[in-house]
Amino acid sequence: KGSGVRRFTPFWFSVEPTDTLAVRSSPAVLNCSAQSDSLARVEWKKDGTFLNLASDDRRQLLADGSLLITSVVHSKHNKPDEGVYQCVASVDTLGTISSRTARLSVAGLP
Repeated sequence: KGSGVRRFTPFWFSVEPTDTLAVRSSPAVLNCSAQSDSLARVEWKKDGTFLNLASDDRRQLLADGSLLITSVVHSKHNKPDEGVYQCVASVDTLGTISSRTARLSVAGLP
């Protein structure tokens, strides 16, 4: 039946994103960090859709898995950064885990 004992490998989020209030034209960071014996690949979703960070000049993945928005964009008709974000971490041999969701809101300036 089984040729060996399967060892439990811990895989969890040590830091999950929290609701964040950002300021227009300023940077914002959504924190996320996954822990595992193996290297975890971290990706981000916004409003349920994976972000393509490779082609995004304002959003970047930091070394710890956090998401940096270098300059928050927000106007009456254009609110590309406001929304619900989620961190998704994957380890090939273990699977995928998803963080809690966090809402990024932009403060209204007079």
